[in-house]
Amino acid sequence: METLDSYDLAILQHLQADGRLTNTELAQRVGLSAAPCWRRVKALEEAGFIRGYHAEIDRHKIGLGVLAFVRLDAERNAGSVTRELEEHIRRLPEVISCHYISGSGTFELQVVSRDLDTFSQFTRDVLLDLPGVKDLHTSFSLGEVKAVGALPLGHLTQKKGR
Repeated sequence: METLDSYDLAILQHLQADGRLTNTELAQRVGLSAAPCWRRVKALEEAGFIRGYHAEIDRHKIGLGVLAFVRLDAERNAGSVTRELEEHIRRLPEVISCHYISGSGTFELQVVSRDLDTFSQFTRDVLLDLPGVKDLHTSFSLGEVKAVGALPLGHLTQKKGR
């Protein structure tokens, strides 16, 4: 599957908005019968356009009131050191997102925690002890304006050359 047509885009858009749609509901919304819709969804999954289906959980409801953005500076950016650090970060459930970044710093982490004391303990006992960590710079979220959103698909419908 190399190109997406209007049905594929409609399927992606509807599933981003509600991943719990039944195949019948999805087919009705995109204007297909159930069998072709199901085949397209399976093709989109197999081609890697759809990577999974997830429940969005309110972190506050489960007692994770702190969201911190942590810029982690590594001692040096050698490949083996970076890969080892990446592996350690992947295993930390408190780190909900990690990006290898340009500019100052090596990684930008999103870290959740119950409260500031718990976050401080995690920083001292875990993050600062990761191999190759030189420094940490932390900013705290004071409120979420937009936390989770659907990916924009409009650029896929625009004609080439514009």
